[in-house]
Amino acid sequence: MFILITILFLFAAALALAIFQVTQPNYRFGWLIAAGGSVLAWAGVLLWQAQMPITLQLPAWGATALFANAPVFVADQFAWPYALALATLGLAVIVSAAARENFPALFSWAGTMTLIGLGLLATLADNPLTLVLVWAAIDLTELTTHIFSSNETETNGRAVAGFAARLVGIGLLLWAGLESMARGAALDFQTTVPQAGIFLILAAGLRLGVLPLHLGYTSDSAVRRGFGTTLRLVSAASSLVILARIPAQGISSPLAPYLLALTSLAGLYAAWMWMRSPDALAGRPYWVIAFAALALAAALRGNPAGSVGWGVALILAGGALFLASIQNKILNRVLLFAGLWGISALPFSPSARGWESAAETSWATFIMWPALLLAQALLAAGFIRHVTRPATSTDLDPDRAWARNVYPIGIGLPLAALLLLGLFGWDGARAFGTLPASLVAGALTLALLWLTPRLRWLNPVRAHWIRPQESSASRLDAFYDFLWNLYRSFGRLTESITAALEGDGGILWALLFLVLFLSLLAPRTP
Repeated sequence: MFILITILFLFAAALALAIFQVTQPNYRFGWLIAAGGSVLAWAGVLLWQAQMPITLQLPAWGATALFANAPVFVADQFAWPYALALATLGLAVIVSAAARENFPALFSWAGTMTLIGLGLLATLADNPLTLVLVWAAIDLTELTTHIFSSNETETNGRAVAGFAARLVGIGLLLWAGLESMARGAALDFQTTVPQAGIFLILAAGLRLGVLPLHLGYTSDSAVRRGFGTTLRLVSAASSLVILARIPAQGISSPLAPYLLALTSLAGLYAAWMWMRSPDALAGRPYWVIAFAALALAAALRGNPAGSVGWGVALILAGGALFLASIQNKILNRVLLFAGLWGISALPFSPSARGWESAAETSWATFIMWPALLLAQALLAAGFIRHVTRPATSTDLDPDRAWARNVYPIGIGLPLAALLLLGLFGWDGARAFGTLPASLVAGALTLALLWLTPRLRWLNPVRAHWIRPQESSASRLDAFYDFLWNLYRSFGRLTESITAALEGDGGILWALLFLVLFLSLLAPRTP
């Protein structure tokens, strides 16, 4: 019940905000309701530590023969860091909203709290069927948001293609469950067999845009900082959590080295695009893909704790950066040092175990280590550039002086959670990690910072995926456009054939095919 009560705080506050927005558009205490619900949920997640592991099992659905596994939610050492990161993100979005230009925004806050609640359910899901239900809810929310926030056909088409990719990921997750059941294991994440791990990797990689490398959406959207950041990071966390369920001995598949190599190259490319993005919001998709690649590589090496470390660094360091919109030199310095420490993989940071490996080495290791170390350095260098040169920052409205004291709390909460997760609460806390790897990544970061003002090709440019109207599209864009056009051509061909067969000439076409079929079957005389 403790899990249910915590999540009900979010859903109840979201429902109250939606009702007040419809019945009393000028309601004055909406922010207090949103902040109160978020604080209660955040405190509830913190208190889970006193009783972990905590289990919430819903009643069985119908006959046991048809639904052998009811939805089950478990808060354990790997689910709790993601839950704390999401609860902190939701609270940070609501608190920092006091300084936004669109304050108050009750519908946006209600959507944020609903997404955080769904994200918590996803991180706590204990079997594939439970996670599939939550994934479907999050995916439908994301698709609906894209369609209603954009009137461009190309943008909506990309959103639909991303939704289709996520549906394939759902299918792969169910396949992983069936593979475990076929080998005598239960349909849950606690007893996943190594042979099913490959399907979990593919499901997460496909939903995160890593395997194969793709962007399911553009960053040009009407929802930007608050709700937009929540939508991106909740979707990423709900997919990353299954990497923590990979068996500790790694996956048993001959495809593992190839997936590790592809993941490393995808992470390097995304980190490169992140560093060269014009601002943090424009590079947000690449931030997610690059960190997802680091987490996938850790899972492929049999390191679930390392994947969790990269995942919470993605959510907390990225959340603080994407929510920062007000000029504040002291706060920017805190964001710079605390965020860098969180993603550095240095001892006692949440990502300290990110470079550990339990699986056997292979030829892909020679690609993985240089590519991902450089990817981490590019992420850190881009983080430094976006913090020190916030292109989209604005000054605080002097008419809301009270927000001046509240806003820094909203940005500081994710950074404080980074410090907490580095020292307390889960299997990756107080870890020394792999110091040589983190030092190499740090040295590469310093080298990139020194080279950036001296080499023109290291300076920021508009990413080709962010400006689709540019004539010089990349080869990767051209490849995906070719696949999309091929799909649409097959669709038009199918529609033409259907119209021909269902029209007035359908009977004649049927008779013609019947005559041709009989002529092929008729015996031939020499």
